[in-house]
Amino acid sequence: MSSDFEGYEQDFAVLTAEITNKIARVPRLPPDEKKQVVANVEKQLEEAKELKRSRIAYSDEVRNELLGDDGNSSENQLIKLREERAHLLDNTERLERSSRRLEAGYQIAVETEQIGQEMLENLSHDREKIQRARERLRETDANLGKSSRVLTGMLRRISSRPSSGLHTVPWEPSPCCTCGVPAHLPTRP
Repeated sequence: MSSDFEGYEQDFAVLTAEITNKIARVPRLPPDEKKQVVANVEKQLEEAKELKRSRIAYSDEVRNELLGDDGNSSENQLIKLREERAHLLDNTERLERSSRRLEAGYQIAVETEQIGQEMLENLSHDREKIQRARERLRETDANLGKSSRVLTGMLRRISSRPSSGLHTVPWEPSPCCTCGVPAHLPTRP
């Protein structure tokens, strides 16, 4: 660091010495050369000003580095910290909103799962009821088939008996459905 600073010092010293030497010669020069030397001195003055600005910038940079400052004044740092704080607060707020949305989504998922379980249980109970009803229908169908056969047998026996004074009408049972149960019984005259 100090060698860089010394380099700036040496460059500045050499440049100012050249400018001083040329300015001292200007009064003794012919008029056409005076213009060239003055223009050259003006360029060197601009170089000296630029060198001075560079040296000041470098010294500020070194000072800030030594003091732990990043080139900003404490006020600028305070502004920067406030901006960072505001940014962090915005991010925190966004994170909280996202967390609330996730929590609400999770709650909906839990409720939906509970409703689904209740529906499955209801469907299971309904299935059991339907299976029991189907079994009862099969049993009833079997019982009706037996009853139909018994009644048909009874009617055949009755119709094949000799008449005992009662007037009977010959009758053929007509099934009322596919199970063979007679639709009506014979009426007495």
